[in-house]
This record gives sequence, structure tokens and C-alpha cells, in this order.
Amino acid sequence: MRERNADERPVAAAGGGVSARPMLAEDRGGFVDRHDLWSEAQYAAAGQLRRVVDELGIEMVRFSFVDQHGLLRGKTLTRAAVPAALRSGVTAPSSLLLKDTSGQSVFPVFSADTGVGVGGFSGAGDIVLVPDPTTFRVLPWTDRTAMVLCDVRFPDGSPVPFCTRSILRTELATLAARGYAMTVGAELEFHVLREAGVGVGPDQVGGPGRPGAASPVLPTTRGAQLLHDEGLDAMQPLVDALYRGLTLLDLPLRSIELEFGPSQFELTMEAGDAAEVADAIVLCRTAVRRIAAGLGYHATFMSRPQGAEGASTGWHLHQSLRDLATGAGVFVPDTPGATLSAVGSAYLAGLLDHALAAAAFTTPTVNGYKRYQPFSLAPDRVAWGIDNKGAMIRAVGGPGDPATRLENRSGEPAANPYLYIASQLVSGMDGVDRGLVPPAPTTQPYADGAQRLPSNLGAAVDALTGDAAFRAAFGDTVVEWYATIKRAEFERYLRHVSDWEQREYFGIF
Repeated sequence: MRERNADERPVAAAGGGVSARPMLAEDRGGFVDRHDLWSEAQYAAAGQLRRVVDELGIEMVRFSFVDQHGLLRGKTLTRAAVPAALRSGVTAPSSLLLKDTSGQSVFPVFSADTGVGVGGFSGAGDIVLVPDPTTFRVLPWTDRTAMVLCDVRFPDGSPVPFCTRSILRTELATLAARGYAMTVGAELEFHVLREAGVGVGPDQVGGPGRPGAASPVLPTTRGAQLLHDEGLDAMQPLVDALYRGLTLLDLPLRSIELEFGPSQFELTMEAGDAAEVADAIVLCRTAVRRIAAGLGYHATFMSRPQGAEGASTGWHLHQSLRDLATGAGVFVPDTPGATLSAVGSAYLAGLLDHALAAAAFTTPTVNGYKRYQPFSLAPDRVAWGIDNKGAMIRAVGGPGDPATRLENRSGEPAANPYLYIASQLVSGMDGVDRGLVPPAPTTQPYADGAQRLPSNLGAAVDALTGDAAFRAAFGDTVVEWYATIKRAEFERYLRHVSDWEQREYFGIF
């Protein structure tokens, strides 16, 4: 009989085994315990979290969730408040889930019926941020501060349907029930510009629906020199800081590269479990911005900022399925000369079939659609190619290659990672379910007669609302919620009088 550890105890509900749930009465009975929201692994991680807080002298912990736009929002708690937050979560206004990117509420949050299609949002009442202790990280860019990602629940413990982290996990659970898991890898491009101003000026102060002026910036690299070693050397202090910071966060960093455009860089991450990589993208974008700011730079994941028109930034998402029983790659073909298996080909056909609707998630900003230009290493139409970097979908691999995968090159780096990845899974698996067959691969991605990608955010949202597969997977409520927010954002853009209009018309009419 094996010797038992003093910390081990029976799992009462299961009738045996060991549990990481807290023994002390004062640690039990909170929101998390009452609604059974944590796994054993999360209880174990919570215990480790509290030990790390004590051992490192952590003074503040940020409890953050990822909103509909992929932005982190939450509260920073003092060390003394952390145990209670682990037991019962942290409350926040539900209206955070009903806003556009400017912070303007799109739904009537103080009405009895907000029109959002689900109760729990009237009066801007609270939601509960439920921490996931497995995501705990000590932040490398500030002293004695850590953070933890959260899922979102209503005060009665029921799920909030607009928790994007939960949306992805639901789709992955459905996939697991079919015997598959999803592997993704990310190539994330961004611009780093030099701050030209000091602090926040009066013209930079804005409000909901009317953001203030952007910070003045200057370029950091000349551009047109892809992967130039000396060009990267000139930014070495930043490169060193990014390497240190991202690796201290335990992110699966693979490379830091100088891209083609002026002030343009790229990070690549090792492929891994889809849910874990989505969390890593959230942490990575935050870390890049904060580390850059500490050195006097402004890093932006906006796809095509002013002053950087030479090359837009994208987010290339590599994706494949693996068999849960064997670990084998499902897209790897058996037929000599083939690029993909039958399942991989049908998945590819699904990505193409739903590309217009999925664009609302892969490219969720007005600015991102200005990236879809020919001969730019960004796609402009719905096509696929074999190792072709001008096509929307690039297929890589073949018989015997365990890294056989599909790369979607249409996404923008500002996309919400949970919704981007979930949109690929919904699209691809609908192709598998329907046995779709992709067209022949293109060899002329910018001359092919294939259907064009949406020209703007409004067109993508229209395609989303008419897509039956997304409504079946996410539900009508989620699709209409997201579409309403994005339509409001797009319509606000259309009402804005741009500098182009002023230059074009003011002097001649």
C-alpha cells in the first residue's frame, strides 16, 4: 500500500481519489464552490497561486476578462483581497459586453429590455469575473504585480453567452466529443513606432463614440528590407526586452522578425492547443504594448495605421486537427502526391465556403479591410494555394509530414483570438459535416476569378447574419449581439467626415 501524502484527501463526490479543493471552511462556500466552476486542476493552481503571491511578495493582482473586441478589461486587487476574489470572483458592470471599440454602449443598458436577447443586462447590473488560476502570470514589466484571466458568469452562476473565452471552449468541447482536438500556431505582425509626444494632450481626450486624437509617433525602421539583420540590430534593446518579457510569461515564443514595411515586426509562436494559444495571444499583445511603452515606443496591432501604409500587418493562423486517441495529424494524407487528407480537404472547403461570414471575426475592425490589396502578401479573394503566400488559405505539408496544416492569411492582428479561432473551427467542421470539396488550388492568387473577400466591415457582418452554420454553432443571440455592436461601429465610421473628403471636395465645390 502506497504511503499517502498528508495533503491528500478523499473526493467525496467521486467516492475516492484525492482532491485539491481547500480544506479550510472559510475557503469554501464561495461563488466558485457553490456553482462548481473549477476543475481539480484549477483548485490546485489556485493553491499554487497563493503560494507564489506570498513567496514573491506580490502586492497587486489584475483580474481580467477578454471582451468582444479582444481587449482585456478588469480590476486590480490588493494582495489582501485576492483570497476572496479566488473564492467568489470579482464583479464588473455587464454593460462592458455591450459597447463598441470607442466605449459607447450600443444597447439601451438602463432599459428593462436591453434588446440583447438574454436577461441579466438591464440597469448595467453586475456580472462576475471568475478567475482561471491556471492562467496566473507574474507581470515582467512592473513590480510585484500579477494577473489572471477570467471567464464571465451571471450572479446566479449561469454562463454569460457573450464570454468569448467560453465560446471557443464550447466549440473545442464539441470537437473533442467527435474525437478531435485543434492545434493552432500564430504569426502575429505589428508596428512599433517612436513616441513623439509626452503624456496625454488636450486633443487626445475623447468620450464614448468620439475617441480623441491618436498619439503622435515617428517611424523606427525604414522598411523594404525583409528579415534584414542589421535593421533588427538597430532595435536590439526592444528585441531583448520583448524576448525577456515574453519568455518570463511562459509564452511559446518562436521568433522575433523584422518585416517588410517601415516600423513593422513579427512574432511567431510554437503551435499548440487552440485554447492555450488563444490565451497566449491575449497575454502577448498586452506584453508587447506595455514593454514597448516602457522603452518610449508605441506598439500597435492596428492593421494599417497612418504613417505605415507601406505594408499592413496581419495575423496568419495555422490550424490543423489531431486525433485524440492516437495524437496523429488528421490532415496528413495517405495518398502519394496529395496535399491534404479527405478530412483536411473538406475542412479547407468549409473555410472557403464561410470565408465572407468568418471575416467578421478574422477582421473585426474597419481598418482591417484596407489590408485586402493585391500583390501585398495579404489576400484579396477567397482562394487557396499549395504553399502560396498570396492566397487566403495556404496549404502546407503532404504524405508523412506531421506538420501538415492550413494557414489562414486573411486575419488581422487586432482580432479577438477566441472568436477568430472559433470561427475557423465552425467553418471547417461544417465543411467536414457536409462533405464539401474545395476547388482546384490557385497559382495566380491575385488574378484568379474567385470571389472577393468583403470590401468592408459592414459587408462582412451582413454575411455573418445570413450564415446558418454560425447561427447553429454560436446561437442567434450571440450572432445578433456581435452583429449589432459591429454594425454600430461601422455606421459611426460612415458618418465621420474624413481628411480624404475634406481634401477632395472642400476646395473645388
